[in-house]
Amino acid sequence: MAHELQPDLLPVIVQDVDTGVVLMLAWTNAEARRRSEETGRAHFWSRSRGALWDKGATSGQVLSLCGIREDCDHDALLYLVRAPHGACHTGRASCFGDAGTAVSMLGSLFALQRERLDHASPDQSYTRRLAEGGIDRVLRKVGEETAEFLVASKNQDPREIRAEAADLVYHLWLALHLSGVSLADVSDELDRRHEPPVPGL
Repeated sequence: MAHELQPDLLPVIVQDVDTGVVLMLAWTNAEARRRSEETGRAHFWSRSRGALWDKGATSGQVLSLCGIREDCDHDALLYLVRAPHGACHTGRASCFGDAGTAVSMLGSLFALQRERLDHASPDQSYTRRLAEGGIDRVLRKVGEETAEFLVASKNQDPREIRAEAADLVYHLWLALHLSGVSLADVSDELDRRHEPPVPGL
């Protein structure tokens, strides 16, 4: 049976701020939005329970709120979040299934690195320990992993290429963190490069 919409409910598209992956669709009202802004965690209105929904309070899938945007007609919202533990009750990153799984996996790695940088101690986390050495140390690792990837590619061993590519991506992502650049920034740059040329220019 369809849920009857309350007059003040608005749909919310939840998007990963770093990767651009759409994670879920939910609903909000003035109270849920206020709680989201006050706590820095995404809150919604549960139509099935008729109550405020503190996302992740029981599941651990907390969505850290990075920004809220309204659409042009002011009848829908976009929540930009970080979701290191995913958003879907199935355990997947996105409620929209496996579409874009590779992108979601890379985004999850990026989000996990961010969480380790913010909350883990150096003795618990390789990510944090490496970052403690600063950008120069991380860039040296990027250089080393690039060289190893090139050797693997020259050897034409798929398993070796796969392993070295994963190492390179991991360290490249960490360099992006320390440089203040997100995956969404990189995606925007790629989109810009694919814009059609303007006639006459």
